[in-house]
Amino acid sequence: MDYYQKKLFVAEVDKDDNIVGKIERWQAHKEGILHRGFTMILMYQNKIVLQHRKHPAFDGYSDLTFSSHQIYADNELQTDLEAIYATLKREWNVVESGIVNEPKYLDKFYYKAKDPNSVFTEHEIDYIYLAELKNLPTPNPDFAYGFELTNKFQINSFKLAPWVNQIIGLI
Repeated sequence: MDYYQKKLFVAEVDKDDNIVGKIERWQAHKEGILHRGFTMILMYQNKIVLQHRKHPAFDGYSDLTFSSHQIYADNELQTDLEAIYATLKREWNVVESGIVNEPKYLDKFYYKAKDPNSVFTEHEIDYIYLAELKNLPTPNPDFAYGFELTNKFQINSFKLAPWVNQIIGLI
């Protein structure tokens, strides 16, 4: 089954990032309900791997490698690292040993952004992580149109997802 068709549940949170329940991911995005997510920044030879998103929300925008959600399995929420490694494998064909170091937590922040081209709103407390790749990745074409290697000073030449500018200052 297509990953975007699966019924998955994410953590609904309040503005203080306290979990108040779980919610189906597309309901959260259609109704603009605050939930928890993460962005993983991958670096390769001191360059940022910028993903050209292939996604129902903010399709065609560039993202800091990948953004997704910690999901529930049998009422237990994935840890950030479990979610990161699962997404890394699913979207980039990279396993845990393909990165130099364990992803480093940088910060978290609140944002809300309506996709002008869809019914979806990203309304998240976003956890930000950074890691270095051992080799260039091969993105899964189900999740990315491709990628670019760039530095943070050239990043504004791309059509950026709205959360990217808030993250750039952290790296």
